[in-house]
Amino acid sequence: MTTQHQQVQTPTGTAPEAEPARDPRAGRPAVAGRSPARLAWNRIRRDKVTLIAFVVTVLFMVIALLAPVLTAMTGWGPITPDGKAIDPDTGNFPYGSLGGISLTHLLGVEPGTGYDLFARVVHGLRTSLFVGFASAVLSTVVGVVAGLAAGYSGGWVDSVLSRVMDVMLAFPQLLFIIALTPVIQNALQTNDHGGTDENLRLLVLVLNIAMFAWAYTARLVRGQVLSLREREFVDAARIMSAGRAHILFRQLLPNLWAPILISFALAVPQNITTEAALSYLGVGVIPPNPDWGALLSDASQYFLQDPMYLFVPGVLLLILVLALNLLGDGVRDALDPRASRG
Repeated sequence: MTTQHQQVQTPTGTAPEAEPARDPRAGRPAVAGRSPARLAWNRIRRDKVTLIAFVVTVLFMVIALLAPVLTAMTGWGPITPDGKAIDPDTGNFPYGSLGGISLTHLLGVEPGTGYDLFARVVHGLRTSLFVGFASAVLSTVVGVVAGLAAGYSGGWVDSVLSRVMDVMLAFPQLLFIIALTPVIQNALQTNDHGGTDENLRLLVLVLNIAMFAWAYTARLVRGQVLSLREREFVDAARIMSAGRAHILFRQLLPNLWAPILISFALAVPQNITTEAALSYLGVGVIPPNPDWGALLSDASQYFLQDPMYLFVPGVLLLILVLALNLLGDGVRDALDPRASRG
């Protein structure tokens, strides 16, 4: 039996069209391989909980990025009081029910100040996401470098770095950040009003959180490197006289992206919670600058008279942290499916 080939016109004449590759054992077209990233994305798409968490996280990030636009549309900024929205006869509580929710103030206003709650919430979201992601990026970079150095070098380098990791992991993180943050802020340059510049306060928060968080990533990376450094591809790189930097960053690091990504995804919600706790305790972002932790701290004083003031930022913080945690768990299961079956 002869095989018929469809003729296709080429610049040099007529040539038979190439047939798709076939599996010789099954007689069917061979299945093209898929990268680990595509396999992980397919697992995430099939996991409805992780997909919903991803959509919610992206929505929060878009709102944070568009915060100036959204507040400009409402006509109220985060520190623009509306004296007409609060009643001086009742102790400057908002007019109406549900904390003064209206078409003018979509989430109501703050008691006492008259600040638009919607504007303060969306701008406070920018603060929380910035501190959470910036500190996670910084701690991940430091942790990856320290973990690579400790795991590959071994000897006294590994011993010293491992003991430093043990010390950092033993510290009560929140307690020491509470103690260090005001000390560092007071030692730094202050503004014309006798306080610390807001951008400087955020930088101090990021550095303090990252200083105690890098050890978790370093411990994880070190353990992975200890198992990878004895693999055949590393031995081959040594035989070919590859330098240490090449082995660390071109051979080992590409095989560590999955645990690093998982560590980063789980660090972001933890850092956001830490930042909110610090602001709640008065050592983070302070009023009138918007922050969810500071909002919760102020709202606790008015809970009986205006419960919406506490309910709105509290529920939003819960949703954001829950979505980030679920997304981190989903990423971990997608990149390491055997762990979810264990």
